[in-house]
Amino acid sequence: MPWDGADVARGLDALRAEVVRLLAGTPALAVADGPQVGPHLLLTEALAGGGLGTPDGPGPAYDDGALATSSEESEADRTRLIALVELARGGDADAFGLLYDHYQGSVYRFLFYRTRSVALAEDLTSETFFRALRSMQNFRWQGKDFGAWLMTIARNLATDHFKAGRTRLEMTTEDMGQHDDATEGPESAVLAGLTNEILLKALTELPDEQRDCLVMRFLQGMSIAETAAVLGRSDGAVKQLQLRGVRNLAKLMPEGLRD
Repeated sequence: MPWDGADVARGLDALRAEVVRLLAGTPALAVADGPQVGPHLLLTEALAGGGLGTPDGPGPAYDDGALATSSEESEADRTRLIALVELARGGDADAFGLLYDHYQGSVYRFLFYRTRSVALAEDLTSETFFRALRSMQNFRWQGKDFGAWLMTIARNLATDHFKAGRTRLEMTTEDMGQHDDATEGPESAVLAGLTNEILLKALTELPDEQRDCLVMRFLQGMSIAETAAVLGRSDGAVKQLQLRGVRNLAKLMPEGLRD
């Protein structure tokens, strides 16, 4: 299940740069309100098919349309996705298929970075959308968009999986290439030694909430508001989580990089 390599590289570069600033004794940049990487990429708009199915029975009437929201930058995309959600929670399988096409990549990437296992991320992604499909008639617009709702389901599934002890956290990095490019300036020596493998391994050692915050902010390109919606925190709390997460990442770096 592929993802956009350039998007991943930009996210890792942004996170690495923040860690390097701390390792080199340079003050970290203030946490911005916008995405760390960029807007979400639109995925292929094809009918999903393949057994997604439809909720049982006719869809109920809803009175919360005035609260509908979407974090997409384009007004056309916001309008389209809100309309698809309205159709899907009314029982339209094709609409749910289009929502799957749009959000599947971002859900999978989050779960891969959360679990570091391709097979497990694929299984949990499927389970995320299965649960979303089963719960579509119960979805309500309550200050978070549909993408944040899906990410909350995915995060809860991953947390429950490890709590249940069905598997241990895999540390393999075979799916992620090395990235040891140096940059100009006094931080270049530190940056050259801070590979993706070291960075991703340290990321798995952070407390769950800090790790999830950094994955969503840097590797998913989610805004502070989107991240706050998933974590159930305020914008200010997410900014503090991000700063603490980066500081703790720096502390987890090998001794040679912290000298």
